[in-house]
Amino acid sequence: MRDRLDELGPDTEVVLVTFTTDDRAERYADAHRLPFPVLVDESRSVYRAYGLGRGSMARVWGVRAARRYVEILRRDGLAGLRRPTEDTLQLGGDFVVAPDGTIAYGFWGAGPDDRPTVDELIDAVGRTRS
Repeated sequence: MRDRLDELGPDTEVVLVTFTTDDRAERYADAHRLPFPVLVDESRSVYRAYGLGRGSMARVWGVRAARRYVEILRRDGLAGLRRPTEDTLQLGGDFVVAPDGTIAYGFWGAGPDDRPTVDELIDAVGRTRS
């Protein structure tokens, strides 16, 4: 997405909302050199307002997660694994908010790896301009 931010237009603001701590959010933003703000919602009131619930253990820690951990172990060995420090069952989403404040596009993830494509997000932003 970072490589295509210019396609969103100069009047589009991208914001990452997370429920982690301020400290962790700042370290993440710095490590990934994010060119947009990161807002912290430790109480998850924004998550609730947008209807983002929690996933099941089977969906979040199922076959896809197992495959991913096998890849990490093959690549980095045990050094690549870290104990989760966050709520791994909290589901995320991606939203485009129109200039009038309404949700023009919503994607409610069913699991940690469930996200819309960058093309879908760029198209949704474009539709708010028509």
